[in-house]
Amino acid sequence: MADEDEPAIPEAKLNPYLLGHEAAERAYLGAWEGGRLAHAWLICGLRGIGKATLAYRMARYALSQGGTTDMFGGPPSLAMSAEDPVFRRMASGGHADFRAIEKPWTDNKQTKRKAVIPVEEIREIGTFLSMTPAEGGWRAVVIDAADEMNTNAANAVLKVLEEPPHQALLFLVAHNPDRLLPTIRSRCRRLDLRPLSKEQVQALLNRYRPDLDSGAMKALSVLADGSIGRALELAEEGGVALFRDLINLLKDVPKLSATRLHALSDQALKGDVFRTLSGLLSWWLARMIAAGAKGDLAALGEIVPGEGELARRLLAAAPPAAWADVWERINTQARRTDAINLDRKRALMLMLWMVEQAAAGVPTAA
Repeated sequence: MADEDEPAIPEAKLNPYLLGHEAAERAYLGAWEGGRLAHAWLICGLRGIGKATLAYRMARYALSQGGTTDMFGGPPSLAMSAEDPVFRRMASGGHADFRAIEKPWTDNKQTKRKAVIPVEEIREIGTFLSMTPAEGGWRAVVIDAADEMNTNAANAVLKVLEEPPHQALLFLVAHNPDRLLPTIRSRCRRLDLRPLSKEQVQALLNRYRPDLDSGAMKALSVLADGSIGRALELAEEGGVALFRDLINLLKDVPKLSATRLHALSDQALKGDVFRTLSGLLSWWLARMIAAGAKGDLAALGEIVPGEGELARRLLAAAPPAAWADVWERINTQARRTDAINLDRKRALMLMLWMVEQAAAGVPTAA
């Protein structure tokens, strides 16, 4: 396991390494070199694929005024050593021309962040960006994540975008850009980052969690669905073992083993295990539904032996459309459980019973 005092993957502001988003970096460098630099950049994609890390690289490059050209005459690069003065001052919050906006902490112990970015966190951006750069170059702001701003905060950002200050850059990270105001999206240059490949996820796991065996890395690279952040969370939460237990339980359908059902559901009472298990159940059903709709179950592969046969039996019991309804009900149950703190063991059992009933040809109650 990683040291509890040192996260397995550094925070974006501390991370000098990025893999898999070379096309986005080239787009930014091309705009810089061609004198077509947009004043605002919207960086979109799944959680945990490196969006904020890219935003910080782009901001560092600007604040170093493009000063990261390879010393041996290679092409310009956004890469910067963690020992570089610009990197270190941005990471510590000590660079006069840089601001980072995130959801504020709920308490002084910094154990949990608030649900949204309030307007108070955004209000000073316009004034800050309109000031003369302290070091004679650019000013830059990273908002992580912009789709987590409340309405007033979003309107405050829009005001800045409507009258962009000179020599100022705004980098908006968004997990779900559709939640942003259309007028915000239209005033930004958009970079859509693709999910990482299985090989890239494995390479990053090898970098950040070299203690994991090759089998766990291979399984996590599939379960992560292109997100190194998700892979690391699953590794921390014992996700591979939980997924194995989940699939082995589902193999008993259309009649679940009461012993196995209670044993797995008991685990939902521990820490974040409910969220992990409900997420894995939703993820696997979505993959099964997609493969069934395409008529290509071979594309599923197998993390756990017998997984393919389980998918075939479930799809023989009900068509993909029926399973899509089960999937939606399971996700609704998971959201309600988190939102109003329902009994997690009972909630997980209900979700698994939904699968059991569908596999037995019994319509799930509304």
